[in-house]
Amino acid sequence: MTGASPEEMRSAMADYVRTVHRSYLSQAQLQPPAVQGRMPLLSAPFTVVAAGVQNLHVVATREQLAAPRGPEVELDDELPPMRWKLRFYDPVVLPPLGLIDERRGPAGDLVRRALGITTYLYHLIVQPGSQLTPHHAGHAGSGLANAHAAEARDFEQIRAYARGREKLVDEMEGASLAGLRTAQALLAREIAPWDTELQRLARDRRADPAVIRRRLLEALRVGTDE
Repeated sequence: MTGASPEEMRSAMADYVRTVHRSYLSQAQLQPPAVQGRMPLLSAPFTVVAAGVQNLHVVATREQLAAPRGPEVELDDELPPMRWKLRFYDPVVLPPLGLIDERRGPAGDLVRRALGITTYLYHLIVQPGSQLTPHHAGHAGSGLANAHAAEARDFEQIRAYARGREKLVDEMEGASLAGLRTAQALLAREIAPWDTELQRLARDRRADPAVIRRRLLEALRVGTDE
């Protein structure tokens, strides 16, 4: 959308986010009720931040943002049971975004830091124009729903194997929903302290939380079988 006005860009982003959420909801409705009940976008209202750097960053969070001021824009939208507010930021509205260099690739951590967001439900990175389409949004929403459903099922199984350590599993699931990678790794290590691979993953700040979760589940299965 090169040359589009700010109003047109905001409208396109609002449509993109709504399509992501519609696709998420469609996939979620295919899951068992208990799994749906644990999928984070289907419960409490949340805020989606659209932040423009070289890429567009779309970050969903339950953290409370300050009320809009000056040129800040906020839109309300819903697809029951999902409800969200959409906020827009660019270097004009939030100057620290203008200091972020994405010439070598997306800088999600720096964008969230500029926004002051420490926990998030999802963080999508979109190239302006080429990926701001219903097709791309539909794939993104389906992928999010499938990932969240897989997390819910995995944590149900982990909790079943980790008798006596359910509170730690609850904390790990909370850290997963909040996007806290390091906390997930440390809690997994506490839940299965005998597993050397989890010890290694806890030291690797780049470790994929999904890999950590599945390794924990396997470690608990083996430990139970023994």
